[in-house]
Amino acid sequence: MRKLVEVQEAKALMNEAMDWSVFTWLLEKSRVRETADQANAALDASERAVKTHWSDEARAVYKKLTAKAAKAARKRQTDPKWEQTVEPAILVLLDELVHADDAAEHARIDAENTFDEAEKRLSVTMAREGCRKAIHSWSLHEKAIRRAEAVLNALRAQTAASLLSREEQ
Repeated sequence: MRKLVEVQEAKALMNEAMDWSVFTWLLEKSRVRETADQANAALDASERAVKTHWSDEARAVYKKLTAKAAKAARKRQTDPKWEQTVEPAILVLLDELVHADDAAEHARIDAENTFDEAEKRLSVTMAREGCRKAIHSWSLHEKAIRRAEAVLNALRAQTAASLLSREEQ
């Protein structure tokens, strides 16, 4: 995954913001929020760009894996072969991606809630914690995107291997 300019700028701003006074926070909070939103949007776009290149089967399995636990459990009970549409190695990568996406999303929500609470309380300490959480959430999102790229690479390798085996026959 290439470094995204929006994320690098947001990380730099958050690191700078950790030293701000209350007054500076009051003046700059909209810029911080806007920069964070731009970083999140860039990460979301990068993730979508990778996942659009997946096979239909991989997208379907990913969607099923991300479904609510009870719904997914019911689906597995009624159709135990639903996961067999992709290679087991790719299924493992998809499962790891689901967990990485979940961790990134929870971190993002936690950072946003921390910023909201800091704004309500006019707490510089909480705002600094929000900065740390935002940087952490972007790192987790980047990690999830790298996992999505690993799925794409595995799918490409699977396609290449199946084409070679067809040619040999």
